[in-house]
Amino acid sequence: ASDVYKRQPLGGCEEVGRNMTVFEYGNDIVIIDMGLQFPEEDQPGIDYIIPNTEYLKGKEKNIRGVIFTHGHLDHIGATPILMEKLGYPLIVGGKLTIHMIKARQEDYKKGSSQNLKTKFVESYGYKMKLGQFAVKFFPVSHSIMDAFGIILETPAGTILHPGDWKFEKDPQNNSKIDYKALAKIRKPTILMLESLGINYKKDPVPEKEMYRNIEKILKEAPGRIIIGTFSSNVDRLKVVLELAEKLNKKMAVDGFSMKTNVEIAKKLGYVKFNLKNLVDISKIHTLADNQVVVMCTGAQGEDRAVLNRIVHGEHRFIKFKKSDTVIFSSSVIPGNERSVQKLKDAIYRQSDNVYHSEIMDVHSGGHATAGDVKQIIQQVKPTYLIPVYANHYMLKEVAKLAKKELGYKDKNIFVPDNGSVIEFTKTGGKILPKKVEVNPIMIDGLGVSDLQNVVLRDRQILSEQGMVVVITAIKKSSKKLVQNPDIISRGFVYLKENRELLSGIRKKVKKIIEQPSDKAPLNEEYIKNKMRNDIGQYLFSKTGKRPMVLPVVIEM
Repeated sequence: ASDVYKRQPLGGCEEVGRNMTVFEYGNDIVIIDMGLQFPEEDQPGIDYIIPNTEYLKGKEKNIRGVIFTHGHLDHIGATPILMEKLGYPLIVGGKLTIHMIKARQEDYKKGSSQNLKTKFVESYGYKMKLGQFAVKFFPVSHSIMDAFGIILETPAGTILHPGDWKFEKDPQNNSKIDYKALAKIRKPTILMLESLGINYKKDPVPEKEMYRNIEKILKEAPGRIIIGTFSSNVDRLKVVLELAEKLNKKMAVDGFSMKTNVEIAKKLGYVKFNLKNLVDISKIHTLADNQVVVMCTGAQGEDRAVLNRIVHGEHRFIKFKKSDTVIFSSSVIPGNERSVQKLKDAIYRQSDNVYHSEIMDVHSGGHATAGDVKQIIQQVKPTYLIPVYANHYMLKEVAKLAKKELGYKDKNIFVPDNGSVIEFTKTGGKILPKKVEVNPIMIDGLGVSDLQNVVLRDRQILSEQGMVVVITAIKKSSKKLVQNPDIISRGFVYLKENRELLSGIRKKVKKIIEQPSDKAPLNEEYIKNKMRNDIGQYLFSKTGKRPMVLPVVIEM
């Protein structure tokens, strides 16, 4: 029916990251965001994860545009791969956001950014049509420039999507942002509300207070200052650069993505500074320690990021000194807690001056608290509420708040999973029983695949149980063993100290080769399968572990 509108989250409704939602009305499709998700601890070897777009296969010609709320990786990170898959539909976003996408596209495949068709959102009052969707934009406060909320108007209802948001001073006109104007938009309205901060126990630190604290540290630091933050946190880079200039210090930026983003912001005029105050990281040794400020990536404990390389003595130009001051100016992404703690411990061993949010307000989060969530719902007065962009329990907490404290009924709140299809007409909405395909796509440096469940399972077994390789040489003519099988163990047991186990494996192999079953021919495939099963069961009975058994059969 022409008055039916559907939305399907392809990611971002059961995890932090991988944010992407598909909106359909008639034959028109509009997409909001194409983000990546960082891997969990049970996904060894995976670089990042992106949404599955199988649902859009065959519908590429119906995609009228992809709108990006802002330039953080959990909202733009999957763009290079998905743009290629979807035939490069029109992309819409702020100047900084689009330029960050172009840089990422170029990094993915040289020359591919020329395929991008772009439309810049010049101001919050900007309006456009994407098929039957009327699109408008409204201001939001977040921790990056060019962030905005999106209004999608259809005859069946109006979607209000603030992207990531918080209540904070509007950086453009320094007045408090509110959302009261959205209450006047044509009903029924559907508020898709980012919910990541619902469990925050205290209000975010005001940005002015955070920068006052950072300025105090910069003034009083006895030696070099090294600040770890997100590469996309251009606002933070801008203000720290200005503070360094004010205090007659020089600043170096390190980390590929951070350097790229500084160049983009400088080119767009968002960051203005005296070029003499920005120095190359390779030149900091020529300056007095108390003149040096370094901003770098790696505050999440990422393996190859700058902070980790400094800690492990692998950075070409920086070795930690006791007199260095290190500032963690970022919140911890859920799932990274252990990595960040290990990094902090390692830095505390090498530096006497470490600051992070647990001891001083040196970071201002970009996400709304429970109080803010309540306030925005009261201001917007949406007909329907859909919590999004967080773990499932967070979405449920927002739904609970709306019901208990604001009087919303169950029929007006929808808590989606990835792949849920929510259908709206003028008279109401419902979650359809059938979901769309959303098995995540794993990116592991070698390529893109949504069929890596077997590979991932093997990696998990190897990391937890280890492996045993059994190399067997057989005489082709007599089908007898040429010599005792060679046994190699990695991550399982130390075989030199387990001679009885080694002897038991060899006896099993001998039995398989020299006493074959009458029912099965003695061929290479049969031998391998039999070894895998019998030796696997034997090792489990003796050790309680199930290592991966890799049989190698050589016929001579």
